[in-house]
Amino acid sequence: MKIAAVIAVLQENQYVIEHQGWPWKVAHQINQLLLAVSFLTRLPVPSDLYYRADVMHSALRYFPIVGWLLAGILALFWLALSPLLGSLPTLCLMLGVSLLLTGALHEDGLADCFDGFYGGFDVERKLTIMKDSRLGTYGSSALFVALMTKLSLWWSLSYQSELLIGALLVAYPLSRTLAVSHAQDLIYVSAPGKSKSDPLAKPLSMPMLSQILTLGAAGLILLPWTAWLVVIPTALVLRWLLKHWMHKHIRGFTGDSLGAAQQIQELGIYASLLLAANQGWLDTVSIAGVLL
Repeated sequence: MKIAAVIAVLQENQYVIEHQGWPWKVAHQINQLLLAVSFLTRLPVPSDLYYRADVMHSALRYFPIVGWLLAGILALFWLALSPLLGSLPTLCLMLGVSLLLTGALHEDGLADCFDGFYGGFDVERKLTIMKDSRLGTYGSSALFVALMTKLSLWWSLSYQSELLIGALLVAYPLSRTLAVSHAQDLIYVSAPGKSKSDPLAKPLSMPMLSQILTLGAAGLILLPWTAWLVVIPTALVLRWLLKHWMHKHIRGFTGDSLGAAQQIQELGIYASLLLAANQGWLDTVSIAGVLL
């Protein structure tokens, strides 16, 4: 039976999911996981997934896992090619692979935000510019700076493979978690039914939020506790600044602004880890021990 048909039965008959045992519940969760993968990446998934707005909203719980998946792919890419090509060529290719894996989803949001936030003079005009598919001066400049900053941070972290891999495994899930969390204290300002990000409009329930935060922050176990003293405050301060940045410009959030938040948070996590390493607060051997 096709996935969509199985999940359709689940959704239309709550008795089934409550009384027919774990296979139905597992199918339901697998469908949500694959929806999250299809939303955030260009990785191939079955074409017959069951989609409905409330099902997609429930799939948000798996966004951190998608972050783990992407980080794992990039880590394997680094381990496979860096001994053959050297650090910098591998990192340049890795940056390209990261864009292919996600379809530059978050980078597109970053560019749209900078074009809209700084190219418009009122909220309505800013939102209109953000929907324009053309890339402007602010957006292209922000995109260039973000990509070059990411590449330079990766390069600085790559003096030990364990440190770079640990940074990827922390930054990818945690940055996506923090981006989604803005739905809790900002209102969704895109027109309903006209955006891929509509499922993000509804705030998360406390159980789902707790699950997302746990999965998103789980990568911190790869780091010694001294690194937490840098990474966590940096992430929280950035979240506060990004929240006020979005509220100042558009009085809420859109899918594009969450993409921008993800990119900025990711860079902030890399920078905080590099700061900790440069100050001798980060024992990279402990990261290697966990990974091995």
